[in-house]
Amino acid sequence: MQGTILIVDDEKHTREGLRRSFEENFDVYTAGNAVEALTALDADQIDLVLTDLRLGGDDGLQLIDRILRRPRPPICILMTAYGSIATAVEAMKHGAYDFVTKPVNIDELEIKVARAIRSRQTEQENLQLKQQVHERFGLENLIGESPAMHRIYDTIRQVAPSRATALIMGESGTGKELIAHAIHNLSSRQKTRFVAVNCAAFPPQLIESELFGHEKGAFTGAIERRIGRIEQAAGGTLFLDEIGEIDPGVQVKLLRALDPGVFERVGGNQTIKADVRLIAATNRDLPELVREGKFREDLFYRLNVVQIRVPPLRERKEDIPLLATAFLKEISQRDGKPLRPLSPETMDRLVQYNWPGNVRELKGAIDSGVTLATGPQITLRDLPATVRGDTPDLSPRSEAKSDQMNLHDNEIRLIMRALEESHGNRTEAAKRLGISRRTLHRRLRELNLPD
Repeated sequence: MQGTILIVDDEKHTREGLRRSFEENFDVYTAGNAVEALTALDADQIDLVLTDLRLGGDDGLQLIDRILRRPRPPICILMTAYGSIATAVEAMKHGAYDFVTKPVNIDELEIKVARAIRSRQTEQENLQLKQQVHERFGLENLIGESPAMHRIYDTIRQVAPSRATALIMGESGTGKELIAHAIHNLSSRQKTRFVAVNCAAFPPQLIESELFGHEKGAFTGAIERRIGRIEQAAGGTLFLDEIGEIDPGVQVKLLRALDPGVFERVGGNQTIKADVRLIAATNRDLPELVREGKFREDLFYRLNVVQIRVPPLRERKEDIPLLATAFLKEISQRDGKPLRPLSPETMDRLVQYNWPGNVRELKGAIDSGVTLATGPQITLRDLPATVRGDTPDLSPRSEAKSDQMNLHDNEIRLIMRALEESHGNRTEAAKRLGISRRTLHRRLRELNLPD
């Protein structure tokens, strides 16, 4: 556990003795008065200040006051020969983490310093984690300047402070969970948990237990009580992705959890209050499911208090250059690679392509480009085959070419070209073709090509 300590004492013998005690495990600075202490604080990032109460003409409590007014101040521990309850209380009022009396018990002080440094490091890690979450899921991470995206931004700002349920609708890969995170992070619940559940990932017989939890012995395999996602999200936000996949029987229980806001665990009879803000998302046509009797009408209306429709990427192509550039920087930094720009031809192709996989597919294409590019720019040959347009052209205008090249021949040509460009590396060739390595091996065998 490395950390940086500043020891402030006007007695040189005491300063040096403390320095020798701590320098094996910590970076240690020393200061003989308040001015030297503040100079040291300006010069380096200090985790903990260990200061005497009496500093010649200076007062240790006043020094602590000045230290704690600094941005992201270090932890302060006060040393005093005038140990009393009154002094301790006064030190704590001034913001000291702890105090010790002189003569100092080194073993006791080392324990307090280690505990304080550990607390400081945990606090710093939490701040960094919160910053990372905010950077990843804050409103500013929703990239786009199109009118459709600005309407979404406005809706997020309006709905976030309320308790209203939000229903986010849009195709797969459009960034629905990012919008849910933005609503949570702009709400009064931002300091509490955001719990996400992909409803399509659980079979009907398990989704009820996943959401509401179960009691021990509720069913075969229930060997202990399990707290469900609704309880886990207490006081925070519950995000239910692909809510259109929930079994009708579970829909009834979910409706009750929303209004009047109570539920029971599977196999239990204790009524539990559901203190969650619900945000749901779907890529399905819920009104059509209601008409087909596959989704409860009352639940739909309870969810659809505020509806946010996320447009597919093909409907906001003006945002593609912004998204591509952002992903390019993010992925290059992630992989420690030089920031190669997209060639003009490549950017044109990205804008022309219809992106059936939406933003998720675009990010994957940029990831491929960053991974495979070797020249000064990312070119078309670095993109997946589907994006660069190397898939067979089966439209009527291709009939004139049909005598020269059929689908079988075209596939062979594409595979051989990918293998040649990747110098026989099957993994890289599969990436270029936009398929898995296993699929590539299967197609090589089926086309009687060297595997």
